[in-house]
Amino acid sequence: MEIPEGWDLTGKKAVITADRRGWTKYYAGALAEAGADVAVAGSENSDMIEATKYVKNQGRMGFTLETDLMKRDSVNSMFEQAAEKLGGLDILVNNAKVDFGKRFEAITEDEWDILMNFNVKSMFLCCQAAGNKMMAAGHGRIINMTSDLAVRGLWNSVASCAAEGAIHQLTQSLALDWGRNGIRINGIGAGWLTTKNQSEESQKELLVRYLPSRRRGHPSELSALLVYLSSDECDFVNGQTIFIDGGALAHA
Repeated sequence: MEIPEGWDLTGKKAVITADRRGWTKYYAGALAEAGADVAVAGSENSDMIEATKYVKNQGRMGFTLETDLMKRDSVNSMFEQAAEKLGGLDILVNNAKVDFGKRFEAITEDEWDILMNFNVKSMFLCCQAAGNKMMAAGHGRIINMTSDLAVRGLWNSVASCAAEGAIHQLTQSLALDWGRNGIRINGIGAGWLTTKNQSEESQKELLVRYLPSRRRGHPSELSALLVYLSSDECDFVNGQTIFIDGGALAHA
């Protein structure tokens, strides 16, 4: 990826949270390609090790920090270790998510709590821990990864829509609170993404009905926007969630 002038992240220090979807490597790798050193935080069964390899392949510092993203002490300790090893903190990418689909009346209390804790509480904890350091420094960039479900309903997805909606509002409201401290907080709303080979025929109904692009996206297609929102160039962009979804939200 060619890095435009102003998007360069050389010397920037980033933390990104990892999950099991296998997309973290594309985002961490893009930050490293733009010049950032990257700490990848998550559980031992997340994709953080693979993501760190992508960072190192770009010639940047990359390391993992095993973290329980739903526990305050673990999150706070992770940020202390990351900032010490990186030499500061400029960028936080809240990427860790769990996907969940089930009819609303069948959702158990435990399932609801796990989804909300992993998708929403983890962002709350990470934003607090990172924000304290960023406010002390007088600058920072926080990017919250979300999806179209933040603003659009979907069958059998009430819980996921509620969680994504919470992330959307967290992004907007926190941008108001911390904007005067030099921190810019934005979101990237993903549409249907896949890393698998796509068969037009196997997805014909889905593609024709919902996606003007006639295909699903690839996680790497979010990378350029992520780099921009992590850079100094985005100083006047704050509290926005920008959707990359092949036109899905434009569908009536």
